[in-house]
Amino acid sequence: MKTLKKTYTPELKEEAVKLVLAQGLSIEQAAARVSIPKGTLANWVAAAKRGPAATTAPGSRSVAELEAENAQLRKQLAQAEMERDIVKKAGGVLCARVAAKYAWIKTMRLNFPDYPVKLMCQVLDVSRSGYYDWLRAKPSTRKQDDERLKVLISAVHRQTRETYGVPRIKRELAAQGHEVGRDRVRRLRQELNLRCKQRRKFIATTNSNHNLPVAENLLEQRFAPRRPDEVWVTDITYIPTAEGWLYLAGVKDVFTCEIVGYAMGERMTQDLTTQALWRAVSYKRPAPGLIHHSDRGSQYCAHAYQELVAQFGMRASMSRRGNCYDNAPMESFWGTLKNELVHHRRYATRAEAKASIQEYIEIFYNRQRRHSRIGFVPPALFAESFSEQQAA
Repeated sequence: MKTLKKTYTPELKEEAVKLVLAQGLSIEQAAARVSIPKGTLANWVAAAKRGPAATTAPGSRSVAELEAENAQLRKQLAQAEMERDIVKKAGGVLCARVAAKYAWIKTMRLNFPDYPVKLMCQVLDVSRSGYYDWLRAKPSTRKQDDERLKVLISAVHRQTRETYGVPRIKRELAAQGHEVGRDRVRRLRQELNLRCKQRRKFIATTNSNHNLPVAENLLEQRFAPRRPDEVWVTDITYIPTAEGWLYLAGVKDVFTCEIVGYAMGERMTQDLTTQALWRAVSYKRPAPGLIHHSDRGSQYCAHAYQELVAQFGMRASMSRRGNCYDNAPMESFWGTLKNELVHHRRYATRAEAKASIQEYIEIFYNRQRRHSRIGFVPPALFAESFSEQQAA
């Protein structure tokens, strides 16, 4: 059987290393989260620690000392933030009876398991031992099962960035070894008052008012490729920041739903779309004949860009004027990105927005988010599985 060498983007490596060095996950936990071999991630982390940031001048503190001090400061800050949040969230129960406070603490433990019981009891001025005595009043087996499932559902809700509805939560629980009916998941989710992030509308950015030549629409809304690297769609969108717009050009594989290339910059230029296409080709190296579909924006109709498309052996295809449905797969990703991330953030700088979007694409969207169109499997893992099956 032919063994395929897996390739990873520099951006994925960067974000995976951050999970270990910045977020404190173990190599095993981080590797499992992004579905890469533990040994591979261990090599990336070791290389990062050997880099320029790991060197110390004579008399300066070591990396280990700086990391320990940093961890202590983060712990103190987290403690202060927790106390503040508990007071804010407690609201009306601060003056309520003891039983109501205990019930509130129990609910908080379901939704925010990182909040220590001791700290919440101190803020609410109740006895920690009394809280545990109150918990020992044993409920029915069904109720106990429901409470355990609520913990799992709350964890899934947080891990999936508040983006999963009932069907995806059910699939995620099943993947973790918990077979639960859809109606039960819906009921418990409602009891927890969990909601997906709300959708908002957005508008297109590219300008099709130009005299450049346009390509024929080869797809005509038939988005049904039979393998990876058969049809790519591409487009540009914008992200608001306090510094001004950040423009994002993306390339999506229609078969796998994976974002195979992207680029970000402060200007909506042909260089931006060219960089995104170069990244996609460098990552996937598609065979000639791939259909490259875009809208009629001047960035895509430009002679230099179309020459690059031809150089890669691709077949150019373009949407009809003003018809967003002709590029529906890419519009779908823009909607997902903005509804799940951008509309819920306020970016102070373009650099902050770039880091956030890169992490979302590389870690969450491509390698964690279950996509209903491909059997509730993350896009990058679906692509890898398909390639392995073809090579067998």
